[in-house]
Amino acid sequence: MSDDNPDSSGHTDRPSAVTSTTEIAPDVVFALLGTNDANLRALEKLLPADVHVRGNLVTLSGAPADVAGSERVLTELLDLVRRGTPLTPDLVRSSVSMLSQNTGDSPAEVLSLDILSRRGKTIRPKTLNQKHYVDAIDKHTIVFGLGPAGTGKTYLAMAKAVQALQSKAVTRIILTRPAVEAGERLGFLPGTLSEKIDPYLRPLYDALHDMMDPENIPKLMEAGVIEVAPLAFMRGRTLNDSFIILDEAQNTTGEQMKMFLTRLGFGSKIVVTGDISQVDLPGASQSGLAAATRILDGIDDIHFSQLTSADVVRHRLVADIVDAYGRAESQLSGNRAARRASNQGRRP
Repeated sequence: MSDDNPDSSGHTDRPSAVTSTTEIAPDVVFALLGTNDANLRALEKLLPADVHVRGNLVTLSGAPADVAGSERVLTELLDLVRRGTPLTPDLVRSSVSMLSQNTGDSPAEVLSLDILSRRGKTIRPKTLNQKHYVDAIDKHTIVFGLGPAGTGKTYLAMAKAVQALQSKAVTRIILTRPAVEAGERLGFLPGTLSEKIDPYLRPLYDALHDMMDPENIPKLMEAGVIEVAPLAFMRGRTLNDSFIILDEAQNTTGEQMKMFLTRLGFGSKIVVTGDISQVDLPGASQSGLAAATRILDGIDDIHFSQLTSADVVRHRLVADIVDAYGRAESQLSGNRAARRASNQGRRP
C-alpha cells in the first residue's frame, strides 16, 4: 500500500525526487572517499540523500530538502580536504552531527583549527563543543571543562598550555591532580617522593609526551618551566605567568578547590577539568568541583564548558557506555526517590 495521499487532481504530498551531481577534482577524490572507501560508506549511512560515486562525479538523489542538506555536508567535507585536514569516518560523523544541530557553525572552520603540531601529528578540536571549550580557554582567565571520560577535556587543555608556553604567553606550565586514593597522605606509600606520586600523575606525563619532544621534558622540569605535582603541593603559593591545569577536579574537597583557585597570580590562566558523575571522595564528602559550579556561576571571566557523550573522541563504544551508565544511574536515583516517598507515606 502506498503512503502517498493523492489530492483531487491526482498529485501526491510527497515532493518530487531531485538529483544533484558534483564534479570533484581528481586529486581530491581519494581524500574525500577515504581508504577503501571508508568515508564513502560513512556518508551512505549518515546522509538522508542517496549517494552514488562514479569516477570523480558524486551524485545525490532524493527529496529536495535531503539533497540540499547532503550537498552542504559534501561542501564542508571538500573544504576540510582542501584545508589539508585528513578526512576520516569519525570526522565525517562529526561534520554531519554538527550540521544537523543547525547552529550556523561551519565544520570546516571548527575541525581545521590547529592547536599544536609535532612530528606530523596535529591536535585539533573534533566536535563543536570542543571548539567552544578551546575558544573559552583563549577568552577567559579561569575555565572549567566538565564532562565524561574521553571528551578531550584534559588533552585539549594540555595542548593549549604547551601552545601558550611555546608562544611565550606564559613562562611555565603547572599540572596538578588530587591524589585522592592516598588521601593526600603520601608518606604512607613506599618509595621516593617521585615514586609515590607517579601513579597519580602518569596520565599528565603521557599527554605531555604526546605534545613535546620527550628528551626536552626532563630539562624543562628541572628548570621549573614544567611542574607536575599533587594538589597538596599548591598550598601557600602564588602562581604568576603560569598556565595551570587541575585535572580530576571532582575529587577535590571544597576547601582544596578554594585553596587551588586562590593560587591564581598575575598573567596566569587556570583550566579545571573533571567529571562530576565520577567522584571518588571517601564517605559523604561533597565534591569541590560540584560546589564551585554552584558558587562561581555568573562571575565575570570564569567560564563553564560542558562536554557530553556526543564529544567522546575515543572508541565509538565509549559514548554508548557513558550514556548507558547515565541512564542506569538516573533510574537508580528515581527508584531511591520513589522508595523514600513510599516510606514517608507509611509513617503514622
